[in-house]
Amino acid sequence: QVQLVESGGGLVQPGGSLRLSCAASGGALDFYAIGWFRQAPGKEREGASCISANDGSAIYTDSIKDRFTISRDNAKNVVYLQMNNLKPEDTGVYFCAARTWGCSWSAFDFESWGQGTQVTVSS
Repeated sequence: QVQLVESGGGLVQPGGSLRLSCAASGGALDFYAIGWFRQAPGKEREGASCISANDGSAIYTDSIKDRFTISRDNAKNVVYLQMNNLKPEDTGVYFCAARTWGCSWSAFDFESWGQGTQVTVSS
């Protein structure tokens, strides 16, 4: 099972940008769809974006479309989430997760999880 480690979170002002990284070890990311989920304080974990393994196609939840971009560098075994024009409602812990089939919005479908990275958007 692949192990995942997120990084790149932090405190940013509204309108700012962050790039999250999801680094894998113990397996090649080529064979995995990678999802980014987020969990705001007091709320359930929700899917934000996912990139497929075969053709690199991506899906985004409506609230982040046109602001966030997911990408993957299989040579480096890393998936990124570029987050632009951040809003206070983007605050939460961001997790990446891997599954061996296609993308899914259900957290239960993912086999491996990272420990999460905190993103705080505040002035």
